[in-house]
Amino acid sequence: MSILSTPAGDLLAQLNQGEVTSVELTQACLDQISRHDQQLGAFLHIDREFALSQAKAIDEKRAAGETVGPLAGIPVAVKDVVCHKGQPCTCASRYLKDFIPPYSATAIEKLQAADAVLLGRTNMDEFAMGSSTENSAYQKTHNPWKEGYAPGGSSGGSAAAVGARMAPLAVGSDTGGSIRQPASFCGIVGMKPTYGRVSRYGLVAFASSLDQIGPFGTDVTATATLLQAMSGHDPLDSTSINQPAPDLLTDLDKPLDGLKIGLVKEFQADGLEEDVIKATDEALDVYRNLGAEVKDVSLPHARYGVATYYIIAPAEASSNLSRYDGVHFGHRAEKFKDLTDMYRQTREEGFGPEVKRRIMMGTYTLSAGYIDAYYVKALKVRRLIREDYDKAFAEVDFIASPACPTPAFKIGELIDDPLAMYLSDMFTLGANLAGIPGISIPAGMSGDGLPIGLQLLGPPLEEARLLRAAKMFEQATDWHLKVPELANHE
Repeated sequence: MSILSTPAGDLLAQLNQGEVTSVELTQACLDQISRHDQQLGAFLHIDREFALSQAKAIDEKRAAGETVGPLAGIPVAVKDVVCHKGQPCTCASRYLKDFIPPYSATAIEKLQAADAVLLGRTNMDEFAMGSSTENSAYQKTHNPWKEGYAPGGSSGGSAAAVGARMAPLAVGSDTGGSIRQPASFCGIVGMKPTYGRVSRYGLVAFASSLDQIGPFGTDVTATATLLQAMSGHDPLDSTSINQPAPDLLTDLDKPLDGLKIGLVKEFQADGLEEDVIKATDEALDVYRNLGAEVKDVSLPHARYGVATYYIIAPAEASSNLSRYDGVHFGHRAEKFKDLTDMYRQTREEGFGPEVKRRIMMGTYTLSAGYIDAYYVKALKVRRLIREDYDKAFAEVDFIASPACPTPAFKIGELIDDPLAMYLSDMFTLGANLAGIPGISIPAGMSGDGLPIGLQLLGPPLEEARLLRAAKMFEQATDWHLKVPELANHE
């Protein structure tokens, strides 16, 4: 097995045992990027010298017998929405084309403290608004499994980078499924933690009550290691949970006894592709063979999830993006008549079509005469959705579903049909509305050779048990070992 095809958890072990150096691994990733990223478009920015200097410093630290961090010199790609001091942070928007953050996100500081090698900045849907990474102002990202297909979004660059083995691990953000959906499309592990588990300080805001930073990895062990490194209370984030980082690794390989998995009646809807149904049924059979009980549960208000999300998220985006006015930072129009026209021209030039669409939706639902009918009502339904999950978790340990109703779709197939694009998040966005953790794990392949992910959702703060359940499945299957053809070309 080539170094790049080795599961990330095994790479961590090899680094710790001295079987491979961080410089060797980082160079292999950089070479893979050079070979394939012109085709895939996963990265917006690579600082090769910086990456190799980090790797060299960690190797020297090891050689001197010093204690190294839990990420031990492994390369990590970062979605271009998480601020890193001195590195570009464009959010894939023309608006922030030349923005260099003067500070680092707490998650970045934690990764550096854990001795990760920060490899580069990955492409995304502009301001994290999209499900296909087609809304980037700079380039389209392609799925590593099949040319011309989307990698998912909005964290499609991070998912494609890990799927193509250009990075063993990556950081994404998940507002309505933006980690789990691309993880499913690219055949890797992707996890959205409990809201507040990872600090949002330094994460450029889309919808503040929904956004959460989370990890991608080629296997569950490394994904858990990355999440643990980023977790923990942060006084700089008022929504940060006041608890220390959880221990996600000690019992990770221990199977869960008496596991009860819920299958949501309301998720068994029209629109599911046959390959997805088949893969999900076979994945549930794996759990049954491992001793789990699978039973039906109900989420009565799940049918309102998409509508609720697409009222709350654009409303918060409208508020958050009001700061982009051409005055303090970012793009400013060169030609304008007066101050009002400067604002108008700046925002017209700086934002792409999907961002404009969501700003207009959000501004409308927050406007006088409509806020009670739309936004306030959506908040009430959101509470009912959370109560549905609480009731379901009183009966089962986890809820299982497809991560997405389909495998990856063709680039361009849904870009002119926003509603169809929004419906691709139908299984994922409930976790964001409820603030609960969720994970997508590789669980099958379509007849066209595209990955299919299984989603597991758990109660708040149950990341450790959720990862153990995912690890049980991984140990019983080999889906996580399958790599796209290009990943083996060294």
